[in-house]
Amino acid sequence: VQLQASGGGLVQAGESLRLSCAASGRTFSNYVMGWFRQAPGKERKFVSAISWSGGGTYYADSVKGRFTISRDNAKNTVFLQMNSLKPEDTAVYYCAAGPNIATIQANWGQGTLVTVSS
Repeated sequence: VQLQASGGGLVQAGESLRLSCAASGRTFSNYVMGWFRQAPGKERKFVSAISWSGGGTYYADSVKGRFTISRDNAKNTVFLQMNSLKPEDTAVYYCAAGPNIATIQANWGQGTLVTVSS
């Protein structure tokens, strides 16, 4: 599956952004989808994931209550709604896809930069 992330940008603290990740190739609805992020000089970290049906969602503690993941299987797209953004959310955000949550890092998109100014 090929993944194309978009929606990043420069915002001020407290504002919102919505990231999108469009998938093509294999059957999108068969995949668990997720988002990771990598801040400058740091390791890539898990942000959120969503089951193939959309019924199960998972979040890192640092984004719970502020970020919401969703998917539209008809449009082969997964979204990450990011509210109340903080400077520490600044990172390159990558979407990922895998057959299950344990192998979600099987496929990566190219990343989209989110910069949050204070």
